[in-house]
Amino acid sequence: MSQTVLQLNDVSIFQGDSLVLSNVNVEVFKGDFVYLIGKTGTGKSSFMKTLYGDLPLTQGEGSIVDFNLRTLKEKEIPFLRRKLGVVFQDFKLLVDRNIIENLSFVLKATGWKNKSEMQTRIDEVLEKVGMKTKGFKFPHELSGGEQQRVAIARALLNDPELILADEPTGNLDPQTSIEVMKVLQDINKNGNTILMATHDYALLLKYPSKTLKCDNNQLFEVVQRKN
Repeated sequence: MSQTVLQLNDVSIFQGDSLVLSNVNVEVFKGDFVYLIGKTGTGKSSFMKTLYGDLPLTQGEGSIVDFNLRTLKEKEIPFLRRKLGVVFQDFKLLVDRNIIENLSFVLKATGWKNKSEMQTRIDEVLEKVGMKTKGFKFPHELSGGEQQRVAIARALLNDPELILADEPTGNLDPQTSIEVMKVLQDINKNGNTILMATHDYALLLKYPSKTLKCDNNQLFEVVQRKN
């Protein structure tokens, strides 16, 4: 029996008073790799923000990693985010700290106390993304692709049930995008569930997977044609 990590039923998503998406029905299972596509302004970011608690869900029913989005309280959001890994387009690394310190900061903020356990976990996630030798570098000393690998490592720290990747290749050149995509693919093969917003259709062709599309205030599954 597949385990559901995200389920939305008859959900409408608003940005302020503006309706962004209506009548959304989505189910994502443990181990899935799902793309979210659509032109700029069609609601991809609002959809993602609703999932990690930045926008309240006011219409419909939704659950994500065992949290009810409809009844989610402000004080529960940090706990929700511990079970989610979020990867942003612009990396969001702390520029005044090296990579190990960036990752330590997240672990401390999410309740880790034991220094040797923290270091072990940091080593593990950096190894997963091929960055184990770069821990003492600062973000400005890394390429965009390397910074995004670190951002993915950061998302993995608390062994999330679902990774939300919001345009993770948006600031990268095509070759680097493929390298980052391979990292995400490997993580998915290891059992992590990934929902990735992207406008990079070349990646969809190279790594086909279940695809959801935002268009005309709707969200629907795209059936990819077989060659």
